[in-house]
Amino acid sequence: MKIAIVGYPNVGKSSLVNRLTESREAVVHERPGVTRDRKELKTDWNGRSLTLIDTGGVDLADRDALAGLIQDQARAALADASAAVLVVDARAGPRPGDQELADLLRRAPVPVIVAANKIDSVRDLPLAAEFHALGLGDPVAVSAAQGLGTGDLLDRMAALVPEDDRDEMADDAVRLAVIGRPNVGKSSLVNRFIGAERVIVSDVAGTTRDAIDLPLSFHDRDLILIDTAGLRRQSKIGESLEYYTSLRSRRAAERADVALVVCDATDGVTAQDLRIAELAMKSGCATALVLNKWDVAVDVDLEYERARVQQKLRLRPRVLTASAKTGRHVERLLVEALALADRTSGRIPTPQLNRFISDSIAARQPPARQGHRLKLIYMTQTGERPPRFSIQVNTRDRVTRDYAYFLENRLRERYRLEGIPLIIDFVERNERRSRAQRGARDHGRGSGHDQPPGGAGEAAA
Repeated sequence: MKIAIVGYPNVGKSSLVNRLTESREAVVHERPGVTRDRKELKTDWNGRSLTLIDTGGVDLADRDALAGLIQDQARAALADASAAVLVVDARAGPRPGDQELADLLRRAPVPVIVAANKIDSVRDLPLAAEFHALGLGDPVAVSAAQGLGTGDLLDRMAALVPEDDRDEMADDAVRLAVIGRPNVGKSSLVNRFIGAERVIVSDVAGTTRDAIDLPLSFHDRDLILIDTAGLRRQSKIGESLEYYTSLRSRRAAERADVALVVCDATDGVTAQDLRIAELAMKSGCATALVLNKWDVAVDVDLEYERARVQQKLRLRPRVLTASAKTGRHVERLLVEALALADRTSGRIPTPQLNRFISDSIAARQPPARQGHRLKLIYMTQTGERPPRFSIQVNTRDRVTRDYAYFLENRLRERYRLEGIPLIIDFVERNERRSRAQRGARDHGRGSGHDQPPGGAGEAAA
């Protein structure tokens, strides 16, 4: 069941949502107006599943364009919710803005609970009684900072949940993070995916502050889109608010299956775009780069950009073009994201991998040391998410980093594993017999940059 959390700016809505969900997902800052888009967070209480929709502060008297967009997002949250919680600042007392919101909520066809926040001690409890005047029933005295009264509020919310309420999103939904520098069109692209103005789009860089999870069904598959705040160079992050929004974007990549790194086509692929792609791939995401705003790009050499990405990024992600404004190739991005997710979790049959080994040896002979040549005996896949492969060899000492890279690149090319992190273990033929005696000793030697020739371990590609 979805419950919209609404209120005047800076009354503590996001702090309360974090307290109720026992998380730090909603951005909290003393500056008013930090929350802009609506963000959904799940929690359970007494066996009931609740989805809280955190919204930006609503001041109906504010005529600023951005304030108007925030109000639209709050209204959309109410339209999508089955109940609402009006958060008020008990210390500040009833304000005209609270009464205007109460008038709006009385017209909404959903039950409403008033949460009088900032009741940080028992002696502050009488302050909540003043909000009976809003005409929305008995206020619940709560403290987002101290946790007082939050159990009572959750009891009231859980009582509204129907017995047969179930989570509609499948457990196997593909999590797709849309990341990139500020103002490259990430939110516009997400809105185009959804087919609605679900997140706020503005020419002002840094409009998106939270990482927003949005469910989507495409070609009979479930996805969760994650719109994120723009990632700037670490040296350019100058305040605590931007630091925490950047941190949430990085965490969004860590919990995603696939990442689309959105670039501004008019700039080409910049050094920061490459750093962001590297960050996504190191976090375990299958990754592709998207040159957005392709409709206005002139004198951009696509083949040069692709060659540069292939040269700079070891995982060799694909470079695609799209236009969030016109919708050109946008659907193709979702097709590619699903294909990347499938290849990340798929398995390659052992006979195919052994044919791959034979073909690779024919294309380039394994290295030899002191007259003895490396032999590749057998190859199989041992895991997925990320794909993991084991190659049985006569001795690891003859595996060179250069030849390991050669096998890795051919494997990506043959099975379309571009942009997908993978692991290759090189296992000595005799090692399998004695592994039980060696216990937990690491095995396999692969193609990682940090593994010197002759070293032991495993390589994450």
